[in-house]
Amino acid sequence: MTKSSIATQPERVRKMFGSIAARYDLANHLLSCGIDFYWRKRAAEIVASWRPNKIVDLASGTGDLALALQKKLPGAEIVGVDFLPEMLELAKRKGVRKTVLADAMKLPFADASFDCVTVAFGLRNMENWGEALGEMSRVLKTNGHVLVLEFSLPTMSILRAIYRFYLHCCLPLLGSFLTRTKSAYDYLGDSIEDFPSGNAMCQLMAASGFHNANAQPLSGGIVPIYTAEKIGSTERVL
Repeated sequence: MTKSSIATQPERVRKMFGSIAARYDLANHLLSCGIDFYWRKRAAEIVASWRPNKIVDLASGTGDLALALQKKLPGAEIVGVDFLPEMLELAKRKGVRKTVLADAMKLPFADASFDCVTVAFGLRNMENWGEALGEMSRVLKTNGHVLVLEFSLPTMSILRAIYRFYLHCCLPLLGSFLTRTKSAYDYLGDSIEDFPSGNAMCQLMAASGFHNANAQPLSGGIVPIYTAEKIGSTERVL
């Protein structure tokens, strides 16, 4: 699956997020009213229940999920990956122990390198969602786990209408005030509308080499947590 009318060009994403890196954390926490801390804490709890030894956190940004994982799994090796050096520099300052500058579509890791792959609010920005999931599957060990934390539209019609108003009318203005970059928040609303959610996302994960795909909606469905396991080569269904 590729993107439609808002196809994300890698250079566009680099420029857009690079321009807001310095105020990225502040904007995230204020615009989510602080609920983003809970979302990442819940994701880290799920990952901790799998007891992985090696984790790669893709589109790690300033490292908030990697830090939540380090707190829950202090003995695990956690690698934060992002293609923006500005973001990774902030992540290192905040305490992320290991970072790698790389594109999530072309990871510089051998096959079956990790027990778990995570990505928080980053898959939506990748050039091709199916290929990105396929790359995650490649670096995962057989029976390893993937966790995707992503934005979505609520299923309840009233909540969906309120959220859409906030997303397209309020968020760009607030984001512009906080970061001086309105385009990033115009893009955010459009990309959330375009991204597959619920069963569609689970089906995309299944088509990319995963099984037991599951969606756990948080905050009324505004943010689902998607989880799945890697299928062994002999287990694939033709």
